[in-house]
Amino acid sequence: MRRVLVVGFSQSGQLDRVIDSVLGPLQASETIQVDRVQLKMRQPFPFPWPFLHFFHIFPETVRMQPAELEPLQLDASQDYDLVILAYQVWFLSPSLPMTSFLATPEAAQLLRDRPVMTLIGCRNMWLMAQEKMKERLQQLGARLVDNAVLTDECGSAASFVATPAWMFTGRQQAAGWLPKAGISELDIRLAARFGEAVRQRLLADEQPVREPMLRGLAAVHIDEKLIASERIGNRSFQLWSRLLSRLGPAHSRRRSLGLLVYIAFLLCMILTVVPAGTVLKKLLAPFTRAKTAAQKAYFAQPSGE
Repeated sequence: MRRVLVVGFSQSGQLDRVIDSVLGPLQASETIQVDRVQLKMRQPFPFPWPFLHFFHIFPETVRMQPAELEPLQLDASQDYDLVILAYQVWFLSPSLPMTSFLATPEAAQLLRDRPVMTLIGCRNMWLMAQEKMKERLQQLGARLVDNAVLTDECGSAASFVATPAWMFTGRQQAAGWLPKAGISELDIRLAARFGEAVRQRLLADEQPVREPMLRGLAAVHIDEKLIASERIGNRSFQLWSRLLSRLGPAHSRRRSLGLLVYIAFLLCMILTVVPAGTVLKKLLAPFTRAKTAAQKAYFAQPSGE
């Protein structure tokens, strides 16, 4: 009997549906046992989010400072053949519930020398979040063998408005003139191919999983136009998260005032620096093809595009 553990947190329920699709082939097998853990915060995050409430968790999320979870319903001493960590991206970082899980004694015991597959559902930017995840997994002694990413179908420009509108209203299509936010139904259904690949590998033999299982399945797509934007944004987030932390704890008046300044700065950066960077990248593209290709190959690992 092969055993798979899935740990995840889904606020809107969309990532849960992605997980369901991936797990379908595994749960259909009589020789694979799937255990699933839904992370729950001691102080639950609301959905939809009140506007400023969401930004109040920005410093802790970026700095990967854990918050208190409800007791984990799992046996950390269990010998799992694969652990799947399903997470959202908040502020170019793994979501705070996933960060909190990775800081628990259970995670330290469970993940050491264990093959791990990450499963991401997000708007479009996930590279820096996965870099932080890779670093944390390395610290825990885990072995990242695969990564699969599903992103919003409506594109970068439209999702810039549609996805926040979903977060703040709870409606996936917040207005008639907006496209529907989120991952497409087709992409969610097709995510079952990842589960099928995992099933075939687990049943092929009894050896530990050490190599990627999702190669050739378009598990990720690297948008080269976003690489520089993510790096610049991450540096900015690191600086602002430190400044806002020093102003006071979450929901304090001083942090609220600092957040208003930060949000204004963020909007200005998105409306000016990001477009300017995109134009500059296009102009330099003929001279940076080799570097860009190397960056794409790096970020696509271990599963590949």
